Amino acid sequence: MKRFALNSATTKRWPLPDLVAGCVDAGVSGVGLWREDLAANGMNGIEGAAALVRDAGLTVTSLCRGGFFDAPGWLDENRRAIDEAAAVGAPVLVLVSGGLPAGRRDLDAARAHVGEALGKLVPHALATGVRLAVEPLHPMFCSDRCVVASLRQALDLAGPYPPEAVGVVVDTYHLWWDDQVWAQIERAGRENRIACFQVADWVTPLPAGVLLGRGLPGTGCVDLRRFREAVDAAGYVGPIEVEVFAEEVWSRPGRAVLDEAIAGYLAHVA
Repeated sequence: MKRFALNSATTKRWPLPDLVAGCVDAGVSGVGLWREDLAANGMNGIEGAAALVRDAGLTVTSLCRGGFFDAPGWLDENRRAIDEAAAVGAPVLVLVSGGLPAGRRDLDAARAHVGEALGKLVPHALATGVRLAVEPLHPMFCSDRCVVASLRQALDLAGPYPPEAVGVVVDTYHLWWDDQVWAQIERAGRENRIACFQVADWVTPLPAGVLLGRGLPGTGCVDLRRFREAVDAAGYVGPIEVEVFAEEVWSRPGRAVLDEAIAGYLAHVA
């Protein structure tokens, strides 16, 4: 349990004060937050959310999310996201790159733009002490959500920049299919690039909205413990976030979901 962290996306409809109280009661010490959490629940924005988590003795393990470099105003928006991560005490800002620009088909150019965008954000990240974490998403999201579709691509994009400024996210839901993932996890460790480790299972059949097809640990087909052992062998000793997007999960009471997430983590990840 020392490394277990609950990403607030897993209990999407659980208000942050209740989530914090539930984590404390369950012996959970880490929470991954979303930027939406910082503006919700009538807690005076970032300052209120930061105080709530800090006063409860919890650690913020990551903040989601920045990126979407295909959107207008992406540079200022990502600088704000970095500032929010620093304010709430999150050491990592997760970046989802965004898809192809409207009307474009040049995937190579879109990925090159992600690398250039990282370069523009690195000075601000270093100044604030927030590490940018490039998250590769499953290839089915490539057109509209994330042109970074493998861990190799994420590491290649991070490569020109200091590892303390830019790392990568290892997310089991997005990477379990890739037969190169084990070699790339070893590479990520060798290059000191693993900034965040998130676990969710792959459940079939997928729902109509495939983004919401994740399952709690142990409910799908992913060898989650092999991933945990691989990141451990690569030198990662940080938090392990359970991050699930699923309407069936969101519809249940937050504490029940947390209890099942902990049980699945202990049985299939730890």
